[in-house]
Amino acid sequence: MSRIRSKDTKPEMVVRRLVHGMGYRYRLHAKELPGRPDLVFRPRRKAIFVHGCFWHRHVGCPANRLPTTRREFWRDKLDGNARRDRRNEAALEEMGWRSLVIWECETKDLDRVAETVRRFIGDARG
Repeated sequence: MSRIRSKDTKPEMVVRRLVHGMGYRYRLHAKELPGRPDLVFRPRRKAIFVHGCFWHRHVGCPANRLPTTRREFWRDKLDGNARRDRRNEAALEEMGWRSLVIWECETKDLDRVAETVRRFIGDARG
């Protein structure tokens, strides 16, 4: 697991290129915010997380499956990731921030992601 990246993953890079191409500017992995969101729009107090479907337990996604070996370990690990995500999102909300989660499987339809980001950020760019 030491080779698993937490930053600059392929889905994150796809979303970053898309959002930048739409004309939005952001900061990366803000240390002072819970969960260190992948994209941070400070003046708007909005944050975007790009989650891998396997690691963050995307409900209803085929990638959300447990490995066949060491099932108890993986169940605890992945459920813990999902609990931490919910805590981080709640903490951001308490701080007056809004957050959006973009799942890895959603990055296959960039038009849809672009529309979601446009609505989330809240202006008519792009």
